[in-house]
Amino acid sequence: MTKKVIIIGGGISGLSAGIYAQQCGFETTILESHNIAGGNCTSWKRKDYLFEGGMHWLGGSKNGSVMNKLWRHVGALDDNVQVFYSEPFLEFNHQGTPIRLYRDVDKMENEWLKTSPVDEKEIKNFCNIIRKMKGLSMPITDLRKVKVTQKVRPHISDLFYAIRAFLTILKYSKISASEYSNRFSHKAIQEFFLSLSGDNQMITMLFMTMGFLANGDGGFPNGGSLPFVERMVNTYNALGGNLLLNTPAETILMENYKAIAVITKNKKYDADAVIIATDTMNIEKLFSFNLHNIKQYLENSWFYDMKKKTEPTSATLVSIGINADLSNYPERPIFKLETPIKLADKNYYYLYVNQYSHDRTYTPKGKTAITIQLSGDTYDFWKMAKENGLYYEEKDKLGKEIINELSKWIPEIENNVEVIDIATPITYEKYCDNWKGSWMTNISNEINFKAYPSTIKGLKGVYFSGHRMMPPGGLPPALMTARKAVQHLCRDTKTLFVSEV
Repeated sequence: MTKKVIIIGGGISGLSAGIYAQQCGFETTILESHNIAGGNCTSWKRKDYLFEGGMHWLGGSKNGSVMNKLWRHVGALDDNVQVFYSEPFLEFNHQGTPIRLYRDVDKMENEWLKTSPVDEKEIKNFCNIIRKMKGLSMPITDLRKVKVTQKVRPHISDLFYAIRAFLTILKYSKISASEYSNRFSHKAIQEFFLSLSGDNQMITMLFMTMGFLANGDGGFPNGGSLPFVERMVNTYNALGGNLLLNTPAETILMENYKAIAVITKNKKYDADAVIIATDTMNIEKLFSFNLHNIKQYLENSWFYDMKKKTEPTSATLVSIGINADLSNYPERPIFKLETPIKLADKNYYYLYVNQYSHDRTYTPKGKTAITIQLSGDTYDFWKMAKENGLYYEEKDKLGKEIINELSKWIPEIENNVEVIDIATPITYEKYCDNWKGSWMTNISNEINFKAYPSTIKGLKGVYFSGHRMMPPGGLPPALMTARKAVQHLCRDTKTLFVSEV
């Protein structure tokens, strides 16, 4: 008899789990609370403008990489998908002096040395760190004792690159971007690193990101989030999966510590197994019916350690539709403000801009969609504003401040703003069911890059996947943890796991 698997959450991880499970012969149903699939990988339309709310760059966009193989397996990428590789990747302008991050490390090194010969030692060290990170790839492995159609066999060079990168990460793991900036003498370079230091961001995150970019990865698929998700949904449907939108799971029914069903508002879905692909920080409510019985297992597992240590990576996303062509500007500029913008208890001295003039999916010709990300945990501020009836007033105030400051750097904005839309952590909580509206986990001294287990000892037929399961999170971990969860399912049920071709 075909075993029934209920998957809670229709984001990237839930869709990936559904695709893998269907390919392995399970009968799956995905319960998604929102009216579209994709979770955090999402965008929304406002008049003529599509605003990107999830994807900034994609790990695994590089053809031939192991991660690319996985994305193709779940249908997210194929030969018909155009991928953009912006160069420079990032540009910061300090009083007329541009500091650029290039995928081409040699080009970046030469340009920085011309800007600040006095910082030669630190510039070369920074670029050499990126070169050491260049060969690092996502750690794709198979679970022990699971039967697979084709075993993943990492190349010996992958092990070498991983050890080299690990030693580098270990050396700099406790250094923030702000602290790292003090190694340089040139004010523009110092300011550049300071611009990346929001919420005490660790410098290792930049090293890893630049390593992927330098290796030819980290491109942007044409159209961004929505077509990316649509391709996965089509793959899942073609395999016979059952995706139910507007169907939030309320509780998991357990019997003798084994999952036997998932209950929604209107129906009970019998299950031989359940994969929880929603935000792991919120799972206690899914066990509300049996919490008094299973609390001991949660308390003695990795889950309570996660709850204690996790810090949210979230942002307030300001999206602006401009009736002007901004293709002559960098795709990812960072601007320093004359007067900081205050939001909650935070002062923002920099604006991080993404502009999408390169992709006509987002706007008609002659118009530009841009987004500004104000990173930081402002969840409590927005929640209180909502409760006090000041939510929309605060959003309107913030929008006007952003327009005023941005117009100083991009004069075309003045009198050409047609749409302004602000998504707060409350927005992401409402539509994506994210803990504190956060889409990733902040890497700190308390949290490292190690993945959490896919199961909790003592609970049977319950598996976990999602971005929270592999800090800091993002799209690749969502896919990787789904693959791992299905391999656990296959091992427990003695089912052959259908590997990537």
